[in-house]
Amino acid sequence: MRTIGLLGGMSWESSIEYERLINEGVRARLGGTASADLLIRSYNFAEIEELQAAGGWDEAGARLAADARRLQDAGAELMVLCTNTMHVIAPAIEAAITIPFLHLADATAAAVVTAEVGTVGLLGTRYTMELDFYRERLRHRGLEVMVPDEPGRATVHDIIYDELVRGIVTGESKRRYLDVIAQLVERGAAGIIAGCTEIELLISPDDLDVAYFPTTRLHAEAAVTAALD
Repeated sequence: MRTIGLLGGMSWESSIEYERLINEGVRARLGGTASADLLIRSYNFAEIEELQAAGGWDEAGARLAADARRLQDAGAELMVLCTNTMHVIAPAIEAAITIPFLHLADATAAAVVTAEVGTVGLLGTRYTMELDFYRERLRHRGLEVMVPDEPGRATVHDIIYDELVRGIVTGESKRRYLDVIAQLVERGAAGIIAGCTEIELLISPDDLDVAYFPTTRLHAEAAVTAALD
């Protein structure tokens, strides 16, 4: 088993899901009392959120890249960044380490292609929905990527930061998300990507009539495969 380095805590609500899913995946593969070999760097998300809001991507990239090197030096043999949004600085992390970096968008794109879904709706923070770093990675795999209209993007983003990262999950917010999703489906989306790891705390596959791609689960499954194969 290879040791997995996790860059998490952005937010810890979803990082806990990463740890649970990776450990469950290892136990399912190996049986008995087996669990994952993990090295974890968990951040104070308030500091990361401030950098996001200020557009301090270079500073954030330098900070995460330095910590990725520390995890590698401590014995990590592959690296997982436990957040969609912060993949905007993935190139800085990849440049800082020599071990494999498992890009979340690649794991997601592989699942969408396998499901033979050509057009997807992408939900996430404003950064993920509006910047090119994530959408272009999906488009390079031949996928058509749609995002909500401006009111929809505001709804999705605000619920993430005002509620989900704080552990608040409500039926009203689920209803508002489902309205946004319905609009994407009406525009032609045949699948929905939960492009923020906290969204899976609110929306499950049973809530939708189209294909659903939960990025936390997909990324965790890719990590288990990389660690064990």
